[in-house]
Amino acid sequence: MTSAKPRALAFDVFGTVVDWRSSVIGELEMFGERHGVAQDWAAFADAWRAGYPAAMDRVRSGDLPWLKIDALHRLILDDLLDGAGLGEIPDADVAELNLAWHRLDPWPDSVAGLTRLKQDFVITTLSNGNLSLLTNMAKRAGLPWDCVISAELFRHYKPDREAYLGCAELLDVAPGELMLVAAHPSDLRAARDAGLMTGYVARPLERGPDRRPPTVEDGEFDVVADDFLELNAKLVG
Repeated sequence: MTSAKPRALAFDVFGTVVDWRSSVIGELEMFGERHGVAQDWAAFADAWRAGYPAAMDRVRSGDLPWLKIDALHRLILDDLLDGAGLGEIPDADVAELNLAWHRLDPWPDSVAGLTRLKQDFVITTLSNGNLSLLTNMAKRAGLPWDCVISAELFRHYKPDREAYLGCAELLDVAPGELMLVAAHPSDLRAARDAGLMTGYVARPLERGPDRRPPTVEDGEFDVVADDFLELNAKLVG
């Protein structure tokens, strides 16, 4: 890694800090049991997540007004339920299912790793998830953030440059003093282009056991670690 150390660490959340896929599959399975319906819930979860970039692009293009991620998740979910012939499920039950994204479980190293990193750095979220989602998730999972920062504050989803620079401004640090930590190279590349430091933590099981993790070049990011505990060791030295 570089010899410079960040003053603050901003973490992508979905897939980097929490295991969204296993968590959402579990929620969908319980939903199916309650309503007596069977689906390929793993495929359903993947489709729910896969609809997210296109939904954000509809906001960027002006096709939709600014919407927080809960609202985008609900639009995608409604379409998927209609496509599966499940459009008659009561609205209250669908609304509760949509909150599955507030109840995601952390990766095994997340809480311990963040707790160690918190001793030497300011740690915050920098997620497209809305503030209520991130707050509820942190409370349930015991994620020890110093603060919760969401793209909702800037009305710009990542990878828009405004989200990365806005996070640095809120923390009163220069972009080069802020490190984005993420499992997604595309997120890190956009942060790097905005002047942030970058920390890549691979989560090879994020999209299931049959999907290969993304490819990164040697030396592409400032630090590379297998989990948050190793990230702490490399940053603190």
